[in-house]
Amino acid sequence: MEKIKPIKRSPQLAPLSREHHEGLLFVWKVRQGLLNGTSMDKLRNYVIWYWKEHTKPHFYQEEKILLPYMPDNHPWVAQLQSEHAQIREFILNLDREADNEIFKSLTDLAERHIRWEERKLFTYLEEHLTQAQLDDIFQQLQVHALAAEVWTDDFWVKK
Repeated sequence: MEKIKPIKRSPQLAPLSREHHEGLLFVWKVRQGLLNGTSMDKLRNYVIWYWKEHTKPHFYQEEKILLPYMPDNHPWVAQLQSEHAQIREFILNLDREADNEIFKSLTDLAERHIRWEERKLFTYLEEHLTQAQLDDIFQQLQVHALAAEVWTDDFWVKK
């Protein structure tokens, strides 16, 4: 089995990579909640909270700060926008339908999307952008830094 090596991210994109790490923890927590039999209401509340506090502002950063540095016709622009829209729809529809399959589909998509951004999109940006462009991205990310809100109900811990 091939071992996946950690990616050494540029300092300019490191803030987004740290948010991706948090996103993978979000995925793990929801999956653990499902395994622990956490109520759908509690999972829904957590996912909606995470959306408002973390995912939505993170998507803004990627769409408004990163995408302007991509060629308009690059297929990854459409992929990023499409996957963001799919994740957004899953979350915004949780009030109407929330069951194990919806949460499983959401976490599978979120994990796939984060790993694609880290392995493909960010690597592309680091290889194709100038140092000045990466520095500009970093400066913009500092202006739109995410708050460090914490969810206090650790439903993902088996009791």
